[in-house]
Amino acid sequence: MKKIVLFFLLFLIVFNYSKSNQDSIDIINRYKPIAEKIINAAIKDSSAWYRLAYMTDVFGPRLSGSKNLEKALDWMIEEMKKDNFSNVREEKVMVPHWVRGEEYAELIYPRKANIPIFTLGGSISTPEEGIEGEVIVVNDVKELEILGKEKIQGKILVFNQPFKNYGQSVQYRFYGAQWAAKYGAVASLIRSVSPNVSRNLHTGMMAYVDSIPKIPHAAITPEDAMMLQRLISYGITPKIKIKITSKFLDDAVSRNIMGEIKGTNYPEQIIALGGHSDSWDAGTGAQDNASGCISTWMAAKLIKDLNLNPKRTIRVVQWVNEENGVRGGYHYRDHHSDEEHVLMFEHDSGVFPPSAIRITANDTILKILKYTEPLFQLINSEMKVTNGGGGVDIAPMMKAGVPGMSLSTNDSGKYFYYHHSHSDTADKVDPKDLNHCIAAIALAIYIYSDLELELPSNFKGHNDTNRTR
Repeated sequence: MKKIVLFFLLFLIVFNYSKSNQDSIDIINRYKPIAEKIINAAIKDSSAWYRLAYMTDVFGPRLSGSKNLEKALDWMIEEMKKDNFSNVREEKVMVPHWVRGEEYAELIYPRKANIPIFTLGGSISTPEEGIEGEVIVVNDVKELEILGKEKIQGKILVFNQPFKNYGQSVQYRFYGAQWAAKYGAVASLIRSVSPNVSRNLHTGMMAYVDSIPKIPHAAITPEDAMMLQRLISYGITPKIKIKITSKFLDDAVSRNIMGEIKGTNYPEQIIALGGHSDSWDAGTGAQDNASGCISTWMAAKLIKDLNLNPKRTIRVVQWVNEENGVRGGYHYRDHHSDEEHVLMFEHDSGVFPPSAIRITANDTILKILKYTEPLFQLINSEMKVTNGGGGVDIAPMMKAGVPGMSLSTNDSGKYFYYHHSHSDTADKVDPKDLNHCIAAIALAIYIYSDLELELPSNFKGHNDTNRTR
């Protein structure tokens, strides 16, 4: 009896393996000619990088509420119309309007020296005369807790946090002012969130809570953070003066931008893909996130220009205000949740060699897409298809039940060299890498649009657990 059971189990394993292997072969055979067509067309195209360079050079940094952003959005609408997308339109979104103003810091003891600073997004200003005070430096929150309020009260606190990874280091940017104010600091400065030590400054979003006093919060270079710590190690208490004139204006009118390729078989089912049109007021926002806007836009254009005729509607969306509010992402959810979305795709990881298509969906979809991995390896031999797709702008729709997809890239640690800094310019985007990212996005989106099964969605009129086609 045991031998029969073992034989039966072995038979099932072999049968399932054989079926899985055959399914994989069938999918590869079906989509390989299309993959080759997409890849060949993408790598020959020089218009994508030109469009990215034009967007960033002509319109510059695009902070929410700025004229630069609105001019860039006008240009996007006209270019999408020229590309012959259908239903090109804008939807008004109210966005925060924070203005940087003037900013400077000066070392006044033990010597006079300029300390470049970059106010963090959302920070309050200093008093008109500025803030002058002694400096105290900590490497992390634990040191802050050990020192306690008695030693920090009335000081300017500097977080000299070494960059370990973005998730760890960005906490000092976002929460640093709260942590410092809780212990009585009058202002807080952080070491710029970057692994690159090159006297480059990096900005980004920070936050206050009403239960803790609000204090000015800014970034300084890694070199200056380390220098201030060394002065303290010599037994010297440095003094600096800071002046910041940032402020919030009334919310401003901005827009999400959209254009579509209508699906042939299931036009009511929508695949939305895009990046975020806004950037910080640093550099020209090339990697973050003109690259995501252009790569997804051009991927959809590639599908259209090759006459691949997706079965489901592909909607390009350029979401606004990802950097300091995510108003575009929430507006999209609130105004489009009655439509049947079967996939949300966002690219916001920079343009470098593509390394993975990531998908957050059920096991059946992941398994089918996993079969297509060899096709993506025609672009980059190391590419994978794996779980874990998502993005800030698409998170509201994903929470409503829509599968999420994203592209990961192998940046070799360089993305955060440029992130939210003045060095984030078009020359940091490699045209070859951009074309490879476009090919990967186009292939992923087309295959998903062509799947012969009913896909989970946010549409409340269906029971997603038992849907087959």
